[in-house]
Amino acid sequence: MLQVQSLTKRFGPILAVDDVSFTVAKGEVLGFLGPNGAGKSTTMKMVTGFLSPTAGTAIVCGHDIQKSPIEAKRCIGYLPEGAPLYPDMTPQSFLGFTAAIRGMTGSDRASAISRAMALTELQQVASQPIETLSKGFKRRVGLAQALVHDPEVLVLDEPTDGLDPNQKHQVRQIIHEMAAEKTIIISTHILEEVDAVCSRALIIAKGRIVADGTPAELTARSPIHNAVTLRLRKTPPAGELKALGQIAGVASVESLSELGAPAYRVIPADGTPILQPVSKYVSDKNWEIEEIHLEKGHLDDVFRRVTTGTEAAAA
Repeated sequence: MLQVQSLTKRFGPILAVDDVSFTVAKGEVLGFLGPNGAGKSTTMKMVTGFLSPTAGTAIVCGHDIQKSPIEAKRCIGYLPEGAPLYPDMTPQSFLGFTAAIRGMTGSDRASAISRAMALTELQQVASQPIETLSKGFKRRVGLAQALVHDPEVLVLDEPTDGLDPNQKHQVRQIIHEMAAEKTIIISTHILEEVDAVCSRALIIAKGRIVADGTPAELTARSPIHNAVTLRLRKTPPAGELKALGQIAGVASVESLSELGAPAYRVIPADGTPILQPVSKYVSDKNWEIEEIHLEKGHLDDVFRRVTTGTEAAAA
């Protein structure tokens, strides 16, 4: 559905996007992640034809965005960063305007507007000036204009940025409902978005892709993936604590004094599963356990390591 081929963008001496390539299939929700200034929005603008690349191209539903821009753009719904809107229009009139630009007329246009408004739950504010709407409703209007022509590919740049938790949940629900039938790319720097809506994630830093995988695959790269956290009623003997760190598959034992009661994190070597031997050891030693917890790993750890280059240095 979408093939990005060696996209590169220079702004004078600044290399904003550096030879980025990836593909996205129907039914995939791809999170395009990176720190501010990493090249996310610039890549999205090139994919949608808003910005011409210095090199490379994007193929949208078989259409080259540079050679056949009109055909490619017919297949794309694009929500730009900030969702620019005409504040004096109402959602109803704005969607009518958008549908007309898309070439829709008559009953097709009317049904497309109704469908987009129903999907984004805009009926209650249909006749209210956009400038009077809350940020959450404005974001929904922006999403509705991206959906009005029922595109096969959706490109959403920071779709939940600045929204409160309830508004974020509503936008994510809309994305979930559409996911099976479309190819969706969500550009974001909000890591919680990945677990919430994405089936796959790319991480970009300094204009280059530095990681690509499912949320579970990326989380498995966290240094605490498969670590075991122990909270105890009392501090164990020093010798027993030292022996815990010598169990096969254990790399180290960290004290977690910030948790209050005696607490430790047992770090595995290379993500090796160690829950069973650690559990057996503390049981054999009759340690008084308040809590034992298996860590999945933290995506923010992985994000920091791959975007700052510390993962390669640690390896």
